[in-house]
Order: sequence, then structure tokens, then C-alpha cells
Amino acid sequence: MRSVPYSDNTLLVWRAAARLRALGWWLMNYEAKMFGGEERYALPGETQRRRPWLIVAAVVALLAVAAGLWFYLHGGSKPDANAGAANARASQLATVSVAMPGNDLVERTISGTGSLAAKRDMPVGIAGEGGLVTRVLVEPGAWVKAGQVLATVDRSVQVQTAESLAAQVRVAEADAALAQSELDRARTLVDRGFISKADLQRREATRDQAVARVRVAKAQLAETRARNGRLDVRAPTAGLVLTRAIEPGQIVSSGSGALFRVAMDGQMEMRTQLSESDVQRVHVGDSVEVTPVGSTRVFHGTVWQVSPVIDPQTRQGVVRVQLAFDPALRPGGFASATIRAGASRSPVLPQSAIQSDSKGNFVYVLDGQDKAQRRNITTGEVSDIGVAVTSGLTGTERVVLTAGAFLNPGQKVVPKLTKLR
Repeated sequence: MRSVPYSDNTLLVWRAAARLRALGWWLMNYEAKMFGGEERYALPGETQRRRPWLIVAAVVALLAVAAGLWFYLHGGSKPDANAGAANARASQLATVSVAMPGNDLVERTISGTGSLAAKRDMPVGIAGEGGLVTRVLVEPGAWVKAGQVLATVDRSVQVQTAESLAAQVRVAEADAALAQSELDRARTLVDRGFISKADLQRREATRDQAVARVRVAKAQLAETRARNGRLDVRAPTAGLVLTRAIEPGQIVSSGSGALFRVAMDGQMEMRTQLSESDVQRVHVGDSVEVTPVGSTRVFHGTVWQVSPVIDPQTRQGVVRVQLAFDPALRPGGFASATIRAGASRSPVLPQSAIQSDSKGNFVYVLDGQDKAQRRNITTGEVSDIGVAVTSGLTGTERVVLTAGAFLNPGQKVVPKLTKLR
């Protein structure tokens, strides 16, 4: 007799057969009681006279038991075995989360820090020979016009010199007028023979010398007046006074350095140093958001200059951002900047989906048979929503989001589709 391994179905069949036999015994005992027999429970080995309908019931029960055993031995065990093997294989496959990233509009941003400064910081010093400062007319924070006097220097000696030169001009003009009169009389007398032509020529030369002395005297006077005018410290252009380094009573000269600093037209800027790769991505006109340290206000500006050179020591370049005047923008302060360097559409994945090794960055994608395949990628912007993939993906692939580090190329997995956003 063939040995059959025990299973849940076998136990169920045997239990059903036992219950049917017990039911038969109860019916036989019940018959004996109802028809005058002694009430007792008959044992299976005892032979008693039974009614025909009880025999039929016993036969039906035996047929049911036989049918159950036949089903188990010939048909029921195979599907269960196959299902069990399939379940066992499925339980051995790794379940991974996958998603189809699609294509999102990714804004390329570059972050940097730097200092605030005047866009055109103009130092103002003494242009003349200097002297004693008599008055200072402006304070830092004042707006001035082009040519406006910022401070004056004592010019008492220079004024006297100018008056002396003015007197010399008048003397030279008088001499020139006298020489011209003598020349005119000589011309009337030369025709009568009273003056020779040689004398006439000498008088013309005298007149020319007198006119030349007038010109020299006037030039000297103009020079002195110009020097005196340069004793005043004047604003070279309209703008905002940033600093003042001069006080009344101070002796100043051309070597005194900058006495004032003026921001031309009050324009400010931020100067941020970026890496060589970031400098390549920034262009003039890109919008920038600037936040000074210690403030929550955001100031909007534009890139107006990108450094044409890279520092060979730091491998960085300077990007200058133009800002409109605001009292909160103080030159010398520190600020952070976010440069908007354009936008493009590309797949965006969470950081957990991206793996890297000696060959570069890669992800695992699933093919039609749910097998993991390596796909090399190039990453771009990193933002709050994830990492942009600039090349290697179209956005329609099923990308493994987690457990990528534990997979091997060609490994079959159980995908669990997940929505990214």
C-alpha cells in the first residue's frame, strides 16, 4: 500500500469519516430504543439486526469517505503542491518601491555668500595743495550733487596771490595799450620822414612784447584761481556719502588719502565668489535674491558682471549683483544670495534612488520581466523635491526608489508602485 504524507486535506477527510461512523452508531442505538430494545450504545464489532435504511446510510457515508480519499490522492494534492512552491519562490523575491518620475520643471539655482558694497565706490580727496580745513559741510548718509562742496580749506594766502597777479595783468594791459599808441603815432610820422622805418619796426616789436606780457599775466592769474578752486573738496558725482575722514582744523594735502567715500547714484551691489563650475552657469541679467545677515528681508537684484578671470589659487570667480539703494543694505555687510540660472525639464528622483560607485552615478530600472537593470545617469540641481537627472533617463522608466544598494543587475524583484509627488 502506498504511503501518503499527511496534510490538512487528509486530516479533514479522516475527521469527516469518523463523524459519519459516529452518526451511524447513534442512529442504531436510537432505533433500538424507539422500537422497544434496550437503550445502549452498540460497539462497532457487535452484530445486530438493522433496518434497511440504516444500511443505506452507512453505504453513503463510506462512499463519501472513498470519494474524499480519491480526490486527495489523485487531484487535490498537486495544485496545492504547485501553489506552495510558487508561494515559496515569491516569498524569496525582494519587494522594492518603484516610481515613474516623469519630467518636472527644474529651476537651476546657485547659492553663494559674499559682502555688500557700493557698485561704484568713489574715494574723494584733496585735489589742490591742501591746507587748513575750515568747514566740513556734509555727513555720512547725505545725498550730494555733482560738484557740490563737501569741505573747504583756508585760502587767505592764495587769495592775496591771486589779487597780486590780477594787478600784474592790469599793468601789462596798460603797457600794451601805451605801446600800441606809440606805434600808431610812429606810422603817421614815418610818411613825413620824421621817423625811419627801423624805428617803426622797433615800436611794433615793443607793442607785441607788451601784448605777450598781458597774456602771460592772465595765464598766471587763471592758474592761481584754478588752484584756489581746487582747495575745496567737491563731490565728483551725485550720490550717497558713505564715510567722512576729515574734520575742521585738520591739515590736508594731496597725500592725505580719501577724505570722503561716495556711492555713485546710491547704487549697491553684492560680490559673491563662486566655484569655477558655477561661474560658467551664471550669465549677466540672471535674477538674484539677496538676504543680508541678521535680516529676513529679501532684496531682488540682477547679475551685472561675471568675472572674466578665475583666481588660480582658490579656483573661484567673482559675480557682482546690482541692487537698488535701501537703508538696510549697508556696504561691508555680509549676505547670502540665490541666483536663478534658468530652468529646464528633467526627471527628479529622491536621493535614496541614486547610487554611485567608481563609474559614477546610476539607478536601477525594471524591465518588462521585473528584473533590475543598471542605468548610468548624470545628476543636476539638488532641491527640496529631490535630485534632477540631466541625462540617462526619459522619465517613463520604472525606477527603484529604495533598496537599490542591495540589488544586482538582472535580479528579479516584486515591484511596488509608488507615487513621488
